[in-house]
Amino acid sequence: MVILTGKALTLDEVERVVWKQEQVTLSREAVAKVQANRNTVAHLIAQKRTMYGINTGFGKFSDVVIEDADLDDLQLNLIHSHACGVGEPFSEVISRTMLLLRANALIQGYSGVRPQLVNQLIEFVNAGIHPVIPQQGSLGASGDLAPLSHLALALMGEGEVFYHGERLPTLEVLTEISITPLTLKAKEGLALINGTQAMTAVGVVTYLEMEKLLHQSELTAAMTVEGLQGIMDAFDPDLHRIRGHQEQIDVAERIAYILHDSELTTRQGEIRVQDAYSLRCIPQVLGACWQSVLYAKEKLETEINAVTDNPLIFSEENKVISGGNFHGQPIAFAMDFIKLGIAETASISERRIERLVNPQLNDLPPFLSPNPGLESGAMIMQYSAASLVSENKTLAHPASVDSIPSSANQEDHVSMGTIAARHALSMLTNTRRVVAIELICAMQAVEYRGLEGMATATKEFYQQARRIVPRIIKDRVFSTDIENISNWLKEARESDVRQNLTKGGVTHE
Repeated sequence: MVILTGKALTLDEVERVVWKQEQVTLSREAVAKVQANRNTVAHLIAQKRTMYGINTGFGKFSDVVIEDADLDDLQLNLIHSHACGVGEPFSEVISRTMLLLRANALIQGYSGVRPQLVNQLIEFVNAGIHPVIPQQGSLGASGDLAPLSHLALALMGEGEVFYHGERLPTLEVLTEISITPLTLKAKEGLALINGTQAMTAVGVVTYLEMEKLLHQSELTAAMTVEGLQGIMDAFDPDLHRIRGHQEQIDVAERIAYILHDSELTTRQGEIRVQDAYSLRCIPQVLGACWQSVLYAKEKLETEINAVTDNPLIFSEENKVISGGNFHGQPIAFAMDFIKLGIAETASISERRIERLVNPQLNDLPPFLSPNPGLESGAMIMQYSAASLVSENKTLAHPASVDSIPSSANQEDHVSMGTIAARHALSMLTNTRRVVAIELICAMQAVEYRGLEGMATATKEFYQQARRIVPRIIKDRVFSTDIENISNWLKEARESDVRQNLTKGGVTHE
């Protein structure tokens, strides 16, 4: 059971709730603070205090004062008018993450909502009700307004949800399981949608999946080193110690540990003096990729425990402050930075694929074909990998350097952080497929070299992957193989991946 306090949610807990369906509850102390904060809002409304979004219009309409009798309608109109998301919906995983993160932000007791609203979010999580939320339409400032409006619609019994694998009208699902649709009160609509939870949810999913994929890329690269009889001197700890980058040191140590008992690797001078960069510089490149991933992790860990709506109500000080905590710039930068690590993981993997299939660069059968000439083997797999890498280069363009003013120039600088996060996740999917192609090719190469000489760790990885994709003994539709291996990499448990990788304290907790 994960207990939300608003201040101590971890990425591990997010993973347990989102992927393992662990149940969630609210801290009693936090609920009490939420109620006290709501009482403050009621008191300030009774005093006729003018407060943005509580008894005024929104954006450019912030100077329009709303009558008390219309305050509930103000919130309802806000959600209806702002539910302008377009495109394909986010996955259920991301929708579920958004629910959890929005609850964690609101439970801190600065947003002026009733406890019932936070409870409704948690009821959805625990019941597996996931709002259908279009992916496109957020500028990443003033919060993820459009995506979060679609989330709010579901809490109100409107829109659609995913439930038990089906896309259904929300009211039908809520009626079936006896959940009462929420009627929004003053401030609550604004509190729901003024936040960064769409970009942050996508960012969290991207980080957790990329952490696993980087470990899988290290295992795959190690197998490629065996398939190409790579030189182990490049992973000598002294070499990396004097460079000083800890992530590089860690990657080199893991690769050396994975391959410590391999009979397929070589030493410098035995076959060649040094390898190409895509082998020799695995620690330097993947180490830098880890740096981008860990930077994103740091910012995400902060953001999942942040209060990001506007205005914020400080009960003890009896004040309401309009500010800009909804601005997504920190997450926008983090997502643009992680994109570099994602792109380069694919880029160097594709170069190793080329070395595995190009007969001018190795002594393996041309294109790893079982019958060169009559059968093309892995020739076009490299084409696909190159295409995915090229697409990543386009998606890697930083979204955070763009800004288009909105709301009649009242909101004149925005982050585009949700675009950055969505592109990062798309790039991750591309990169996983590239690594899948490298793994298919590396398995063919080590079979040619002799499985009996493989390292213990890579042989175990090989045996697991061979259950998914059989040996290439003749040409077939390789698209199916690529997708099957890619899905297998995605569904693998991080703990299983790490069993082949960890040595001492060399992990990225």
